[in-house]
Amino acid sequence: MAEQQTGGPLRGLRILDLTRILAGPTCTQLLGDLGADVIKIERPNVGDDTRKWGPPYVKDKNGKDTSESAYYLASNRNKRSITIDLSSPAGIALVKNLLHHCDIFVHNFKVGGLEKYGLSYKDLKHEFPALVYCSITGFGQTGPYASRAGYDFLAQGLGGIMSLTGEPNGEPMKVGVGIADVMCGMYASTAILSAIHHRNKTGEGQMIDVALLDTQIAWLVNEATNYFLSGEVPIRRGNAHPNIVPYQVFPTSDGHFILAVGNDQQFYRFCEFAGKASLARDQRFATNQERLRHREELIDEISMLTVLKSTDDWINGLSDIGVPSGKVSNLEETFKDPQVMHRGMRISMPHPLAHSESVDLLSNPLKFSKTPVTYRASPPTLGANTDEILEEILGLDASELKILRESKTI
Repeated sequence: MAEQQTGGPLRGLRILDLTRILAGPTCTQLLGDLGADVIKIERPNVGDDTRKWGPPYVKDKNGKDTSESAYYLASNRNKRSITIDLSSPAGIALVKNLLHHCDIFVHNFKVGGLEKYGLSYKDLKHEFPALVYCSITGFGQTGPYASRAGYDFLAQGLGGIMSLTGEPNGEPMKVGVGIADVMCGMYASTAILSAIHHRNKTGEGQMIDVALLDTQIAWLVNEATNYFLSGEVPIRRGNAHPNIVPYQVFPTSDGHFILAVGNDQQFYRFCEFAGKASLARDQRFATNQERLRHREELIDEISMLTVLKSTDDWINGLSDIGVPSGKVSNLEETFKDPQVMHRGMRISMPHPLAHSESVDLLSNPLKFSKTPVTYRASPPTLGANTDEILEEILGLDASELKILRESKTI
């Protein structure tokens, strides 16, 4: 059996990362976890906006807040931070010099925002023909909304997911995390790797145009095709599923549990376990198609049964007979769950400012047999790697660094 490689499957790729907030940093953190060298460019004395998005912040040895927020820590692992002033010609020259040593350039400036710095794709494509250039924006490079600033919340609203989320009679509801940003970052990482594959075959770089709105709409999945086929606008159903019944949260004697019946056989086994097999023989409920038509009557019937047992009784009993069910955990319960612990979804990494000298982070969920994910560096403090990067990649010496620092270029 081949030994595992320790550098990750993307080792040897270098990314110049001019992103901030969540979508772009999610993309580049994933690529960094997979072994790429990610150089995060930040504004001197300011940095990524999310550094200030707290509390909570990392606590120092005196128990006081540092400048490192939990939000920033969530998506900036396995990166090196360099501060460069893009408003100065010397700063632009540094960025272009670094690009000569990079494979990928990722940014989330508004449309046209990098043109004034000479860093648009049009400006760079001839000088860097093999460069994979990825632009992440709210609405894309084209169309009537292209010039608008884009945020996760706006994408969730315009992209339709809020019309599907929440209680039937409640207000439209966003997802509890910035899922439009996260999924945009995921789509962007897939696009970048596809472009690298093309470049490796042809030597040809290209531009990638990824938008929050487009990617938000792309993961409407079955609800979008439900609408396309039926012509009916989907509605909010709370925790219920639009195409499967019963598939939602039900009350128990001591809380709630999730019942996720996926076929008629599972429904029959559920009814037997619940002590009411007659429900499965009732023509209104015998097939999923009929259960969808008689959703409300069936949910009422099941709710009267589920309150007779505890959450654990339902989950344990249904698990034994192959009927999918589960608990609704808060985050403390999630990270104490034996399956979650076994899969290593919480990791600890050294951090120079933390009182405990480490911070806990979410792990990468990808498991490789030969080229595992690596955790090489905790989210960097602002500009922590400036001198290191300029010395290592551009060969600048101490006197040159001093000049750049005195001119406030870095």
